[in-house]
Amino acid sequence: MGTWNSRGLRGSVLEEMINMTNEHYREKGLALIQKIPTPITPVKIDQSTRHITLAYFEKQSTVDYIGAVQGIPVCFDAKECASTTFPMMNIHEHQIQFMEDFEKQGGISFILLFYSKRNETYYIPFSDIKRFYDRSIEGGRKSFTYEEIDKTFLMKSAPGALIHYLKGVQLDLERRA
Repeated sequence: MGTWNSRGLRGSVLEEMINMTNEHYREKGLALIQKIPTPITPVKIDQSTRHITLAYFEKQSTVDYIGAVQGIPVCFDAKECASTTFPMMNIHEHQIQFMEDFEKQGGISFILLFYSKRNETYYIPFSDIKRFYDRSIEGGRKSFTYEEIDKTFLMKSAPGALIHYLKGVQLDLERRA
């Protein structure tokens, strides 16, 4: 079991931007995407603020978001990277397995990766994630670099959508056809 503390808030700005985008997509009838809460058991609570300061994860989580885009099942995780190298250890084996199984059922899996120093968010298709993961477990590089990602998957904002990732889904689908 892992523990949770304030380190877990690092991606909260990214997640808030995704949540706002998801609400816009829902309002426009474009997609219905839900944030999947990670079940935790509180251990310490600051009584003055009533905030949880230490907790244990009850079980391994799968991905951050799941839902449907125009009838197509989608699941994805939101990750943040402060440098130009993203460690594969930040994507857990059970997440890779879930995304792979999800794809086998006809869904689309991906990661939205925010490079904080560049202020850029990329849609990383599962096929790329799997390639980087396989390389890492076969004794190769244990990370992937900014240079290795497909720059056509740079996600821009659009009216109402701070991270317009439906463009990434569309491009991903076109490449699969």
